[in-house]
Amino acid sequence: MIWYLLYPLRGTTEAPALSPSNPVRVAFTRYGNYVAQHVILALLISGIVATILIYPIPYLFTNDVTNGASNLPHHVWTVAQPLARDAAVLPDIIMRSIWVHGDYMQALDNHLLSAALELQDELLGPTEKFFPAASQGFPPPSDDHWPMPTESRDAVHIVNGLTNQSWFFHSPLLYWHCSRQQILADTDIITTVNERKTQSTSANVTLRHSIVFSGKRFSERRLLAADALVITLLHLRDSPVGRQWEHNAPLLTRKVKDKWDIYPTDGIVESSQVYEFQFRPISIYDIISLALAYGLMFIYFLASLKKLRAIKSKAGLTATVITQILLSIMSSFTVCAILDIDLSRIPRAAYPLVILAISLENMFRVIYAVILSPAENSSSSRVGSAFGQTAHIALASTMQNVAILVGLSMIVSPGVAGFCIFAAIATVFDYFYLSTFFLCVLSVDVRRIELEDELLKASTWRHNHTYGQLKERPSWIYNVLRGKVALSTRIAGTVVMIGFVIIAQWHFFEGVGVLEPGKQLFGTSTLQSPVAKEAASSLKEIHQARSPGSWLRLQDHETAQEVINAIKPSAFSYTAKVYDPLVFVLKESNRTPPQQKKRLLPAAYDFIDHQLAEFVISIALVCACLRLLASYLLMADEETRDIFSDSGESPSLSVKTLSGGHVLDVAMMVASSDGRIVSAGLDRTIRVWDIRSNVTSYELPGTKLSDGRGLFPILGIAVDAESKWLAIMSTSQIRLWNLSEYKWSDSIPMESGSHNPEVFCFHPGSTLEIPRLVIVRKDGTLTDVSMVGDNRRREAAVCDGQLLTARSLIHKGPESNTVRAMQILSLSRNGEAFMSRETETGWRCESLPLNVVSDTTLHQIVPLSPHPLFLIGAISSVYLVSANDGVVQHVFATEPVAWRSLQCEYSDNRYNKSPSGIGFSSLTLGYVEANTQECIVTSYHPAQGSEAIAAFAPSGGAGGGWCTWEEAIETKKRIKDPGTWEIIKERSVIGVRQEAKPCRNTKRADYRRRSATARGSPGAPTRWQAWTAATDGHLEADEVQPLLSDGAGSEELVVVPTLGPKAKIGVRSVAFSLGNTIKVISAGGPERYNADDDSTAELLLPKDNRRVRHGGGSMRGRG
Repeated sequence: MIWYLLYPLRGTTEAPALSPSNPVRVAFTRYGNYVAQHVILALLISGIVATILIYPIPYLFTNDVTNGASNLPHHVWTVAQPLARDAAVLPDIIMRSIWVHGDYMQALDNHLLSAALELQDELLGPTEKFFPAASQGFPPPSDDHWPMPTESRDAVHIVNGLTNQSWFFHSPLLYWHCSRQQILADTDIITTVNERKTQSTSANVTLRHSIVFSGKRFSERRLLAADALVITLLHLRDSPVGRQWEHNAPLLTRKVKDKWDIYPTDGIVESSQVYEFQFRPISIYDIISLALAYGLMFIYFLASLKKLRAIKSKAGLTATVITQILLSIMSSFTVCAILDIDLSRIPRAAYPLVILAISLENMFRVIYAVILSPAENSSSSRVGSAFGQTAHIALASTMQNVAILVGLSMIVSPGVAGFCIFAAIATVFDYFYLSTFFLCVLSVDVRRIELEDELLKASTWRHNHTYGQLKERPSWIYNVLRGKVALSTRIAGTVVMIGFVIIAQWHFFEGVGVLEPGKQLFGTSTLQSPVAKEAASSLKEIHQARSPGSWLRLQDHETAQEVINAIKPSAFSYTAKVYDPLVFVLKESNRTPPQQKKRLLPAAYDFIDHQLAEFVISIALVCACLRLLASYLLMADEETRDIFSDSGESPSLSVKTLSGGHVLDVAMMVASSDGRIVSAGLDRTIRVWDIRSNVTSYELPGTKLSDGRGLFPILGIAVDAESKWLAIMSTSQIRLWNLSEYKWSDSIPMESGSHNPEVFCFHPGSTLEIPRLVIVRKDGTLTDVSMVGDNRRREAAVCDGQLLTARSLIHKGPESNTVRAMQILSLSRNGEAFMSRETETGWRCESLPLNVVSDTTLHQIVPLSPHPLFLIGAISSVYLVSANDGVVQHVFATEPVAWRSLQCEYSDNRYNKSPSGIGFSSLTLGYVEANTQECIVTSYHPAQGSEAIAAFAPSGGAGGGWCTWEEAIETKKRIKDPGTWEIIKERSVIGVRQEAKPCRNTKRADYRRRSATARGSPGAPTRWQAWTAATDGHLEADEVQPLLSDGAGSEELVVVPTLGPKAKIGVRSVAFSLGNTIKVISAGGPERYNADDDSTAELLLPKDNRRVRHGGGSMRGRG
């Protein structure tokens, strides 16, 4: 709700999304990472806190009449609230009382009790062995003659029938039957008052300690001391006993003033206050309302649960939600009991409702954030990122709700005020358990791959609409009704909370009108503030342990029920005119209170004194059980033992070294889709590495023999999409190596000159039996070579004029989703773009009508296989072009782009039925800024409520639940000193750079396994760093570590000034050549191979897979 209140200032009702670099988000993210990596520790902390707060509940609450403990809520609404002094309310009963004090907290004294009996008899008449039923049938007093005959007085007692003259009284002296002899003979007053606490009066009202004593002190639920004896007369309006009390009180004060200090001194009490006492059982309408509220909440929970496609264990999530809510409620009950907050005023069924509404929105917000986080990130990174994105919103919501509840507690009735304080405390505990217990459970779900299979599907799930069947975007109201707008996750909890407080307040104002709550807000209510009454009636000079007003409000609700049954048997409430007490203080009494008063619930002190040892042992046992249970659950799978260790999660950045295969530097490298790397070295060896099977490798035979001299110098190497053929191009021939059968095929003579080709790749129509290659030379000549058949070679030109660059684009054909087509895209040095297509008669080159491009700085082409799209890079912009017609679909504005530094990766919509329906769930552009040499990574994500970014968006919007490029969310990230880098499919950037100086802002500042070699000494090896950064701005996924390990062999200590070629492997790994070794760097977890054959069809990167050397670009053998 706070975001709606801030709408005039912010212009939006959405919760603010903090930037990844925001200190608050960084702090929450680090905390979430830590919890996810230390599940057992966090679970133990939440378990210990829960045990500390739940274990004392049986000792702090009671359902019987025992005092010193809090009363548990019942199925009733109870309250004792004062009405305004001028309220036009006719009271049902009148209450008069005297309070008798001796020394401070020494009221349980034989002599004080005996003296109090004298006062009682002076006011009421003789009360020894009081038995009014014996006077039934006697005529009531006809006139006011004092003293009143005892039989006439007892005849109008309420036990003899309810009339306008009825009366009854409460007195602690009834424990001894109002007998002076029994009081003085009692040698254990404390035992007597505790044994007879359930004794009833003649009016069938229990003589609880709360109504006959004031300022009580308890130990082990036994009354130990009291500050005042309270004798209370309750009578109806026409009762002669009330008139007798009023007549005798001034006379009594004059009679005993030498023995007592009396307040007021004349004995005339005129000040009074009208109170309303309620004991209202929960009605059928309350039951229906609560059932409807819980039903709607249950439907909301099921609807939200249904949307969580990535959650397999719905029962587990339900159990987690219920457990967290129960922990929050029970913990709050304990704190409220310790603080002596009465929670018995509101039915117990209402307490979970508000916490349920508030807790659900926070939990689902975190779950949604986890689902939307990149599935390739580590589990701790996903949980930490989700918590970092949502924790500040939950914290703001918690603070808002606490502020609202505390504010409401100051203006509502006392019964509702206690509920408000409870809800505020429970809201705080809910946030605590959300950030500990719930994060633990969520992390375990993610780690045990409960979410793994479906997360990627959920993040890429889209409508099965074809792009040609575009629909208008649904309205906001439609989305709300369909549950696509998170309205409930922002204001539902607050609305339910405030709504219930208002409803509860109206329950207590039923007798005074529905406008009473509003009147109280503006100071026109007929109710009087209990605080104001307290100030008017307190007697500070005698240091009462409890004031009369406070004593009255703390009366047991069962006492109210018994009084109602006595004076209004068919009602649920009554009003009483309560006169201020006539206070008697024994002269020369010591009324000085102790320096430190115990302000907490007496049962809390009893628990500490008598249950502390058992409590500590129980905590230790719970910790041990939780540790064993968590270890069993997390270590059940042997493969995940290391992942769930308390020592932390394995780093997301891993480095694997391929060494010993070459004597001289690696000059050319290419990777296959199934996890094999082919490297060619300056030592005239070609080696095939299989990184899936403990990095086995073998050398291609014949490359060092005399018959293999024709292979060198090598101009290009390529692997087909099936990982069956390896093609090697030299200056005079092309040779094929069968990767499955480990043998050479016949060579094809071809004079290729001395320059590396712009394109050297397999044709998508290539098969194991008929391999086929496409080559584009520097002079712009395209050669289509078939290794089998008569027509082995076809040639064509790919551009007019001098060729600048060329790339191959392999995409799905328009007629079928399985048949792939190939096009050659090229740029000339005069800024023109061309496309070469294969026809039945051969390759045909045509100029592209780049309709909005008049840019002469075009310098790079980036294909977006397997879609008919490609990017053309210029100095200050990037053009998204359709390969079907050459039309520019969108222009991305960039900062100055360094020459041929543009890279792109994307996640596309996998459920398009139409080939033209291309939608991206994310697209990332990366390039080097020409001036600062920083790596700039720009990511585009669908707008809120959209499912994809439409690559081809007609005028008027994308439709179909997709958004246009203009509507997409753009995030930008800068990486200083990037070195050599590559964007991988798993929304990350992997790079290698030289270490300039220790970096203090990295995720792991200690730089694990840092080399001990001193930097800067002559001939010392260069300190190389491997780094990874998330493309979506999540700083928690960024990591840096040394590329070389401690204790490295001699092959890792070679002085290498620059890196060699690089190649992508799978979806989350990149191979970098460093001298004669190869470093395979992976980010985000284990590699997955054969993930997308289409994206690996073009395996030759013209500048990235060849070692850059002075002079020529080819690799020549060394003599």
